[in-house]
Amino acid sequence: MHILLVNPWIHDFAAYDFWAKPLGLLQLAALLRLHGCRVSYLDCLDRFHPRAAPVDTRLRHGRGPYLKTPLPTPAGLQTIKRRYCRYGIDPKWFAQDLRNLDDTPEVILVTSLMTYWYTGVQETIGILKRVFPQTPVVLGGIYATLCTAHAKAHAGADHVFSGPAEEHLLPLIETLTGKRLPRRFNPEDLDTSPYPAFDLQSRITYIPLMTSRGCPFKCAYCASHLLQPRCVKRSPTHVADEVAHWHATHGVTDFAFYDDALLTHAGSHAILLLEALIQKNLNLNFHTPNALHIRGITARTAALMKRAGFKTLRLGLETTAFEDRTTLDRKVTADEFKQAVAHLKAAGFKRRQIGAYLLVGLPHQSVKAVERSIRTVQQAGIKPVPAYYTPIAGTALWPEAQKVSRYDLAADPLYTNNAIMPCWPDGFSWEVISRLKELAA
Repeated sequence: MHILLVNPWIHDFAAYDFWAKPLGLLQLAALLRLHGCRVSYLDCLDRFHPRAAPVDTRLRHGRGPYLKTPLPTPAGLQTIKRRYCRYGIDPKWFAQDLRNLDDTPEVILVTSLMTYWYTGVQETIGILKRVFPQTPVVLGGIYATLCTAHAKAHAGADHVFSGPAEEHLLPLIETLTGKRLPRRFNPEDLDTSPYPAFDLQSRITYIPLMTSRGCPFKCAYCASHLLQPRCVKRSPTHVADEVAHWHATHGVTDFAFYDDALLTHAGSHAILLLEALIQKNLNLNFHTPNALHIRGITARTAALMKRAGFKTLRLGLETTAFEDRTTLDRKVTADEFKQAVAHLKAAGFKRRQIGAYLLVGLPHQSVKAVERSIRTVQQAGIKPVPAYYTPIAGTALWPEAQKVSRYDLAADPLYTNNAIMPCWPDGFSWEVISRLKELAA
């Protein structure tokens, strides 16, 4: 059985490969191979496509800019004075890659990421349907889960799948093809799943790692609990063995943790993992783009991260208005933040390695409040990293976001794009954002 998996284009005002790979889709590819399927994978975001200009993979620990092509700005966003683009490969390359497949796939699986990138999903599926009009297209991922009704109405897929796919993947394939696939893994035990099929990529410059799924917190601005309702963890030895596998077989030296709260319950998970990585003694680089849980940063975890080879640390701070943050989350206090930074510095981490995410663009948030947070982080001796707020339906902050936004957020996911700062007042300007960026630099 031939299954095609596709990572779609991004349509946006800005996009960059900050250790961003479709981990869930490549996990499904590995599971399908485990069950005897022949899989093909096409990545519309492929920075290393054979027809693209050569790229030095040694730069920026594997990160880098996508190819991009200007597009007309979508209706309703024409007042945004930024260039709207398709990020990813030339559509002609994609169509030719589809035609170059050995045979027609029996099922096509397409993933989706940010909800406001759905027009890239539309474009991708449109080409798939033109090349393979008889093949069922199944859409899953973040957009499909958070905006299921919209995806069914607008994405162009034959089937839209909501939620984690592993448990229901095989029955879905059986329904679409009539071919039975007896399950060879336990979706409740992540250690029984094969490593994601990163070998299907044109080039492996880094490996994303997911040591756990779900998040113990339920922050007002975050959709993690909507995407992964249950918290499940892999064994630390299984994760360390995966790291060693990719280093040994493909020479990978950069790894990015995708966990939502890597250091929670560190004594039974993260500490054991760090010790296992240190024991491997492989001289690798580890990065945490999804942020570390600040309360989990102790003298011991900081020292272990340093010894293991962590290079890029991002802390999930969000705001330094600690006295008013209970409506957002309950993750950290002012003293806990200061103590965590002190532990990291004592372990030998430099300012350029440590950044604290600060949410910008929250409902009722003032520019002065953001400036105060930036200065507080700078006074702590680390780097402020602005993270622009995206309103998400189903989160606790969504009703308030709808009230204050200058857009009808529920009418179209495009209006939730964090690049347009949808919940800041009519006086919003790009000059303000530029000033905040300069202040945080």
